[in-house]
Amino acid sequence: MWTWSGSSTTVNPTFEGYLERQYLFEATQQLMKREKHLFGEKTEADGLKDHEEAVKKLAADHKALEEHVWQILQKSLSLSTEEEVSALTSAVKAINLEEEQDQLWGQICRTPPAWRPKKWKEHHDKVLHELVYSRLENPSSPTGDQVNQSPIRADVQSMGRQLKEDLQWVVEVVKNCYPPEMDICNFYARQYHQTFSARLKKIADFVLDDKDCSFLLRWVKEFYPEILEKAELASNINTEALGNLLPDELLKALEEQYLSKQQSDLMIYIGRVLDEAKKEWDQGKEPRRDDGCYVSPVAYDVIQFINGIVTSAHITVRDPHKAQEITSNLTDFMQRYQKFHKDVIKQNKRHSKAFIKANLSCVKQFRDFLIMESHLFPENVRENCLRGLTEMKQSAHTYLLTPVHKILKPHYQKVGTSDWLKKNTFEKLLNSTEDVLQELQGSTQSCHQELIGQLQQEMTVEYVRRLLKGEVKLKDKDRQLKAYMTVKENAERLHELFARMGSKQDWLKEILTKIAEVLKLQDIPAIQMQIVSLGSAYPDLSEKHVSALLKLKTNLSKADRKIVKTTLSDTLKESRADPGIRKFFSKIKVR
Repeated sequence: MWTWSGSSTTVNPTFEGYLERQYLFEATQQLMKREKHLFGEKTEADGLKDHEEAVKKLAADHKALEEHVWQILQKSLSLSTEEEVSALTSAVKAINLEEEQDQLWGQICRTPPAWRPKKWKEHHDKVLHELVYSRLENPSSPTGDQVNQSPIRADVQSMGRQLKEDLQWVVEVVKNCYPPEMDICNFYARQYHQTFSARLKKIADFVLDDKDCSFLLRWVKEFYPEILEKAELASNINTEALGNLLPDELLKALEEQYLSKQQSDLMIYIGRVLDEAKKEWDQGKEPRRDDGCYVSPVAYDVIQFINGIVTSAHITVRDPHKAQEITSNLTDFMQRYQKFHKDVIKQNKRHSKAFIKANLSCVKQFRDFLIMESHLFPENVRENCLRGLTEMKQSAHTYLLTPVHKILKPHYQKVGTSDWLKKNTFEKLLNSTEDVLQELQGSTQSCHQELIGQLQQEMTVEYVRRLLKGEVKLKDKDRQLKAYMTVKENAERLHELFARMGSKQDWLKEILTKIAEVLKLQDIPAIQMQIVSLGSAYPDLSEKHVSALLKLKTNLSKADRKIVKTTLSDTLKESRADPGIRKFFSKIKVR
C-alpha cells in the first residue's frame, strides 16, 4: 500500500500499491530490483531459507503482475476510462522492460530464475491475436437492417463493421499507448486481415447463391478496401502489404459467378425494355411526343441499365476489362433491336414512320453512348454495335426519303435537259422539295438535321448524275456561260432552302459551284486548275466523271480532255491515300 505523510505521498510505494493503481511499469521495475538483488547481488551472509522465501515471493509477485498485464491487454479494444488507457501504456512499457531483462539474462553466464525467459512480447502477440479472433468470432449484435439478410451476409456484415470500428479505435486510442517501433497499427491490421480472411475462406468454400456471392465479392473487392482507404487508417496502415483477402482461385470463382449473374440480369432487363416497345408497336400505338418530336424510352432505359450495372461491377471487381464482360452479349440485343426496326419498316403500317423517327433518336443516343463510354464495352462488341446502328440509321433514312424522291423524280428528270436551263424548271423542284420537307419533321432536332442533310446530299448527287448524263450539249461559250449561271444559282437556292430547314451540309454547295466554274472556263490551263481543285477536295472524283463533265463542252477536243484528265490522275494519287476523305462522286455511276 501507499504510505502517506501529511498532505503529500512519501516515496515508498509497495508492489501491491502499484498493482492496485495499475502502475504496471513501476511494479515491473520494482520486481527487477528484487530480482537483481536475489540473483545478482546475493551475498554469502544471506540465509538460504530466507533466500528461498524471497524467491517464492518474487515468483508469486511476477505471476500477479503478469495477470494484471494480460487483463489490461485483453481490454485494449474496449478501454473505457483514462485510467485504463494509462494502464495499457504502462503495461506496454512493462512488456518491453521484461523483454530487455530476458535478453540480459541471455547474455550472462549465470543460472536464470525459473520464470526466465518470460517471452512477454511473444505472449503479447498471442493475446492480441486471440482478442481479435474473439471479437470477429462474436461481433457486436447486428443492426436493424441486417434482420432480413441471409445468415452469411449478416455474419460478414457484422464482422466487417467490427473490424472497421476496432481498427479506428486502434488508430485513435491504442496507438498512443505504444512506442512507434512496435508498429501496433500494422500489427492489428495484419491480425484482423488474417482472421477476417480465414473466416471468408470458409464461407467462400461453400456453394453460394448469387446474392451471397455478390455480397461477399463486394466486401472483398469494394467495402474492405474502402475501409482501409479511409484517411485516418491509410496514414497508419500499410494496406498494400496486407494483400488480398481471398486467394486467387477463390476470388476468380466468385468473380466469374458474379459477372455471369450481372450479365444475365443486364440482358433480361434490356430485353424487357425492347419487349415493351414491341408490345406498343403491336398494339398500334404511336410513340409519345416530346416538344413535337417522336421519342422512345428504349435507348435511355437500356443506357441506364448498362451504365449502372457495368459501373457498379467495375467498382466491385476493380478491373475495367473484367467488368466489360457484362456487355459481351450486347450484340445479341442490338441484332434483336435491328430486326424489330426492319420489321417496322417492312410492315409499313400507319404508325411505322412515327416509330422510325423515334428510333432515329435512339440510334443517335446509343451511338453517342458507345463512343463516349467506350470503356464499358469490349472493342469488338462496340464496333459490331456501331456497325448495326449505322445500318439502322441508313435504312431509316432510306425508308423516310424514298417517298420523297418518288415525288421529286419528275423534276429530277428535267435536270441536264434543254428545259433545265429555264428558270421555272428548278423553281418547281424547290417548291416540291419544301412541301415534302414538312412531312419529314417529327424527329429530334439533331436527327432531323441529319435526315434532311442526307436528303440534300442525295438530291445533289441526283442533280450531278443527271447533269453528267450529257443530254444537254453546250456547244459554245454563251450556252456554257448560261449553264454556269444556272448551276451556280441552283446551288445557292438549294443551299438556302436546306439551310433554312436546319441542314449543316454546306460543302454540297461548293461541289456544284466548282462544277459550274468548269462549265464557264474556256482556257485549258484554267480548266485544269479547277478540275485539280475539285479532285483535291473530293478525291473520289474519277477520270470518267471528268470526261463526262468535259463532254458537255462540245467545243473541247478529245486531246484537250485527255490533258485535263492526265493532270487529275497525278493529283489523285496522293489524295486518295487519305482514309478520311469525304465521299460524293463515288455515289455517281457514269458510262
